[in-house]
Amino acid sequence: MSFSAQDKTGVIKDYATFEGDTGSTQVQVAVLTHRINNLSTHLNGNKKDKHGQRGLQVLVGKRNSLTKYLRTKDYDAYRKLIERLGIRR
Repeated sequence: MSFSAQDKTGVIKDYATFEGDTGSTQVQVAVLTHRINNLSTHLNGNKKDKHGQRGLQVLVGKRNSLTKYLRTKDYDAYRKLIERLGIRR
C-alpha cells in the first residue's frame, strides 16, 4: 500500500517535461495515478477500510480537477498523458 520514495522519483523522471520538473500538471497527474492504483489494489483485499475508500475518493477528485485544467490549457499534452496512463475520460 505504501508509495516509496524510489517509486515516486521513477514516476517523476518518466513524466517530467524538463530537468528538475516535479510540479507540472503532467507529473502531478502521473503521481496521483500511481497512488490511486496502489490504493485500489489495497482496497480490493480490505473491503471494510472506509478511511482508505475516502482517501481514494479524494485522490480521484484531485486527479480529475488537474486533468480538467490540463485539458483547457494544453489539449495535445492532455491527450498524450491520458493515453500513456490509460485513464478513461
